[in-house]
Amino acid sequence: MSTFDSKKRRRPGGKIDASKLDEIVAQARRSAHQRMRGYREQSLRIHPWVCARCGREFTRENLHELTVHHKDHDHDNNPADGSNWENLCLYCHDWEHQKYSQQVRGDNASFGLTHAEAKPATHNPFTGLKDLLKKPKK
Repeated sequence: MSTFDSKKRRRPGGKIDASKLDEIVAQARRSAHQRMRGYREQSLRIHPWVCARCGREFTRENLHELTVHHKDHDHDNNPADGSNWENLCLYCHDWEHQKYSQQVRGDNASFGLTHAEAKPATHNPFTGLKDLLKKPKK
């Protein structure tokens, strides 16, 4: 017998409780937002408003462009001392994640390429065109 209670499962063709589903999704979003807000605010209090990679300085006007990067790429590892965080501008943050994803996949990691370089085309669609355009002599 299954470990799930058959009364709790939706029967085939039965209706989904949309309000319950909406509440679950809303709660998940609130939790994620609260978690993100918490460590971002902490990191901005602890660390200077400077990109740890390029050195760009931030003010209140452009602070929204400064992100918090998890050094070990584990978003659940949020020590209160901020040892797993570094503030990065949007561009350096994207670069870090691109570099990390390339290292995980193992291709072109040192160059930060998102795809393998394309090989030059070898097919020539105009091969033999000259001969085809010659007028036949009468």
